[in-house]
Amino acid sequence: MGTATSVPTLRLTRDRPTWFIYLLLCTFATSLYGLSAALPTIRAELGVSQAVGGLHGTGMAIGGVAAGLALPLLTARFGRRATVWAGLVGMNAGLLVIVVLGHSLPYTLLGYTLAGGAGSVALYVSMAALSDHQGPAGPAALSEANAVGVTAGIAVSYLFSVVAGSTLGWRAALLVPLAATTLLFATMGRVRVPAVPVVTHAAPVEAPRVPYGWRFHVSGAVIMCTVGLEFTFNLWAAELLAQRTGLTAAAAATGLTAMLTGMAVGRFCGTPLALRIKPAPLFLGALAVTLAGWALFWTGTSELAGYAGLAVSGLGMSLQFPLALTQIIDASGQRPDQASGTASIWASVGSGGGPFVLGALGDGFGTHTAFLLAPALIGLAVVGILSSRPASA
Repeated sequence: MGTATSVPTLRLTRDRPTWFIYLLLCTFATSLYGLSAALPTIRAELGVSQAVGGLHGTGMAIGGVAAGLALPLLTARFGRRATVWAGLVGMNAGLLVIVVLGHSLPYTLLGYTLAGGAGSVALYVSMAALSDHQGPAGPAALSEANAVGVTAGIAVSYLFSVVAGSTLGWRAALLVPLAATTLLFATMGRVRVPAVPVVTHAAPVEAPRVPYGWRFHVSGAVIMCTVGLEFTFNLWAAELLAQRTGLTAAAAATGLTAMLTGMAVGRFCGTPLALRIKPAPLFLGALAVTLAGWALFWTGTSELAGYAGLAVSGLGMSLQFPLALTQIIDASGQRPDQASGTASIWASVGSGGGPFVLGALGDGFGTHTAFLLAPALIGLAVVGILSSRPASA
């Protein structure tokens, strides 16, 4: 039997549709973390300020908002499978814009916007499909899917630091997602994406649509805070690591590898925890670990302290996105695609707003002081979770 913080043991089924979504997240991760690792190098190459560099995150956010608004319409019109593959194609098109034309700011911004928006379409449709497909084991499946995906992020962030310092240059590393997408299509292109479940007890056609409750909107704000926190680390942690330790921008990109390693460990370990512990206490515990990692990273001046702090931060952040997405889907009243679309909008506001605000603060007060934004976002997320969790959580 479940207790106040535990749930009855559930079973996670790893069939071909599940593995397809897992590998799709690997493909998405090669794009997301490749773009994150590339930003300090792009900023140095273009000679722009931190605030202007942060506009690349804002571009990804604008693309994500557009994706969130269009997502329910796309899945209703074309189905989940076609929408997912269209998102992957658009994501790679954005990366090619950066590789081929990214010697000036307008083209790098365009590439980030297109890759971020199209990638968000593929990500959130697949997450909604996985949650539906796994039923009560959805939170564990989302955690494990993100764990598998982040392992690809570890590889590509390390690969970026190596390739960026070679004769190939950093642009070559941004071709990895194209190769991953091609391989995914060749091996699992015919695997179905789980469709929207049919509601057998649908209300009469004339019945008014039930509005979303306040828990749904607060859950969206929690997504904004947690995604903003993660993207703040993704886009600016390497910059702070370089400033505090004297590492070059290319070498400091390995700090992202440390953070992603922590995320991978947390998500793989979090899968069995999500099958046994209720989401709210697990979410709060993850935020506490993130805060501890931030404190170690923020106060440290050695490479060891920097890498350790980023690894612990990644360990805490590992469960935040899966649990936040589960929370908003649960509060949607059995409207997973609409919830995923809304989650994309809130997440995009966080992913664009967080890095931009930190970049602007960094220009005015220094990157170290600007990173105080992280505990502020953690505190807001805690308030949102405590105020919106159901009585049984």
